[in-house]
Amino acid sequence: MSTTAEAPRRRIRPGQVLGRAGAHLLLALLLVPVLFPVYYAFAGALMAPHELSRFPAQLVPTGLHTDNIRGALEAVPLVRMYANSLTMAGVITAAQLMTSALAAYAFVFLRFRGSAVVFALFLSTLMVPGEATFIPNYLTISAWGLADTFAGLVLPFLAYAFGTFLLRQSFRQFPRELYDAARMDGMGHLRFLWTILLPLSRPSLLAVGVYVFITSWNMYFWPLIITRSTEMQTLQIGLNSLKTGESTDPGLLLAGAALSVLPTLALVILGQRFIVRGLTAGAVK
Repeated sequence: MSTTAEAPRRRIRPGQVLGRAGAHLLLALLLVPVLFPVYYAFAGALMAPHELSRFPAQLVPTGLHTDNIRGALEAVPLVRMYANSLTMAGVITAAQLMTSALAAYAFVFLRFRGSAVVFALFLSTLMVPGEATFIPNYLTISAWGLADTFAGLVLPFLAYAFGTFLLRQSFRQFPRELYDAARMDGMGHLRFLWTILLPLSRPSLLAVGVYVFITSWNMYFWPLIITRSTEMQTLQIGLNSLKTGESTDPGLLLAGAALSVLPTLALVILGQRFIVRGLTAGAVK
């Protein structure tokens, strides 16, 4: 006979079961209008023209028709635009991670007079709408002769206050004694940041990276005004080029939309856990 008393099992009340079921049902219903456009973009890209023109709308393709995808690739140089968007988003993401990490490190570990005021001014830039900066940025980039170049696409977006704020909240969780011990051992600022701080802040770094990549990938207005040649245009401009007035083929538009959403969809699915952890870093101690 065992001398250890068995722990009493927690009794689940019927009301709790109904409450959880109702909450899951509500979340499932709210998920439908969010996921349906994404699903229909992929489904419509694989439908034949007569299936897309049916009323009521057909929701499931009868076969894997790739004519829409081939037509979209032939109508505009989507492959080149795809590469331009990937390169632009990748460079902006890497640059913002670097500048945000350096700025956040300075605000947390380098004590200097007026740091609170400087940080408040830094965050105040988030209240300025991006549309208000397009004209000054365009005039500056054009005056430098960088219009319709890759440098002109990425130069205004190499730093952003949101990433600095998020990484600052993450860095503030680390004890000051860890920094002081590393400095006493002769470790420099960059080495401490690279070998100790950043590896321990991966969730926040991934959250910032995913947010910046998605924002840069979906950018439309700035590439539209700063590029002139087809060779420098991004995918979002190419999708708009698929519209040809009243004779627009919905299959081509859905195929282009499905191709454009693939990178961001993969990032959200693979990095969802890190996004949640990164965005909540520093909120609870």
